[in-house]
Amino acid sequence: MNKLSRDFYERDTLIVAKELLGKHLVYNDSNEEVVVKITEVEAYKGIDDKACHTYGGRRTPRTEVMWGEAGHAYIYIIYGMYYCLNVVTENIDNPCAVLIRGVEPVKNITKMSYNRYNKAYEELNSYQKKNFSNGPGKLCKALALDRTHNGMDLLSDNLYICDNKEKILDIKKSKRINIDYAEEAADYLWRFYI
Repeated sequence: MNKLSRDFYERDTLIVAKELLGKHLVYNDSNEEVVVKITEVEAYKGIDDKACHTYGGRRTPRTEVMWGEAGHAYIYIIYGMYYCLNVVTENIDNPCAVLIRGVEPVKNITKMSYNRYNKAYEELNSYQKKNFSNGPGKLCKALALDRTHNGMDLLSDNLYICDNKEKILDIKKSKRINIDYAEEAADYLWRFYI
């Protein structure tokens, strides 16, 4: 599998969001590789998008990575307890990103299960298996990603995305989740999933 290049991320956020579906996200933690397939994303289109952290040109220490080079991880915390992984897109000083909302385990589900529930996958009940990594906070916990990974270059050998050559033919779209405050932007169909 080929690691995605910087050029992949430097394109329009909506295109990148759709094309991330089916790709493999790889995290190497202490020489123990975890691989997941991206199944759900949301696009955030920078200063004109009322749902985006950089709407109106907001530039804070938290959002600084979004203002930088495409192809870096933007990880923030919500509700004081859940981390969310985003992929920075487009050009420098055009702060856009794609939130990774859901993934499916591909390799090393055991490590993910211990990260998420502190027990083996085989010991999980059906509810835990169903909700294993189908949310941004859940997938970050399963991958053991937190703010220490914020700003990581997705072209590194520790955290990156690969093209596994899977053709995704049926992409669904809907409104983004939990952004009721965003006025008309709450109605944009910028959530994509398979």
